[in-house]
Amino acid sequence: MSLSILLYQVDAFTDQLFGGNPAAVCPLAAPLPPGLCQAIALENHLSETAFLWPDGTGGYHIRWFTPTQEVDLCGHATLAAAYVVGEFVEPGCDQVRFQSRQETLTVRKQGDLWELDFPRWPLTPAEPTAPLIAGLGLTPQAVCRSPRDIVAVVADPEVVKHLQPDYAQLAQLDCLGVIVTAEGRGVDFVSRFFAPQAGIPEDPVTGSAHCALVPYWGERLGKTELHARQLSPRGGELWCTLTPERVLIRGGAVCYLTGQIHLGEPMTPIPQQM
Repeated sequence: MSLSILLYQVDAFTDQLFGGNPAAVCPLAAPLPPGLCQAIALENHLSETAFLWPDGTGGYHIRWFTPTQEVDLCGHATLAAAYVVGEFVEPGCDQVRFQSRQETLTVRKQGDLWELDFPRWPLTPAEPTAPLIAGLGLTPQAVCRSPRDIVAVVADPEVVKHLQPDYAQLAQLDCLGVIVTAEGRGVDFVSRFFAPQAGIPEDPVTGSAHCALVPYWGERLGKTELHARQLSPRGGELWCTLTPERVLIRGGAVCYLTGQIHLGEPMTPIPQQM
């Protein structure tokens, strides 16, 4: 028996094609086996592929896979999934509720942007380790740990922009990702995100990293409304609000492609147009 799955590829945290962070989104009628989801994510070879299916109460279950593993939270693929629901699955829908393995996440349309209602992650001070220093090629001004990532703070946004990490060293660290950040120029703060141990040498724009970054910079700058920029080669913009218990993260989205994944019997070739 053959099976066809719709696939949308969406550039998230941008208003222009080929910017932001590309995510694949697969709307389903029912869940797929995790091993098949992982195989599809590996074949897509994007930092995240999101799978969603109805939860029976008007919302959706959601799961996220990197090319090598399932993760418990992903910002850009959640934004992309909400965009796909609002544009293609339920055209005109401006609020989407997702049930992940960890919690319920709500995404709302705010003008031209989508707003993620995400957890606020606590930070604890930490010491820079030898693999971190070797991996970054520098000693950070400060190091913190979130429940998932290591946050390395440096003095200058130009250092963040031109960083060339040693991924083999960073892969030795006991965390999902390494966030390098600095106070910004023209924005409140900048960052980059590296997760080689998850099959993502550099993630172009990482919404979930801002669960830690927004509390850090909000408290340091004395602000609750913050504008952030991720300085990967693709780049991305995020507008964030800090609340006592949550972080609201807003960004745009653009659809790059729509297609189908064919499992089982091969599809009929499409004739070439000359």
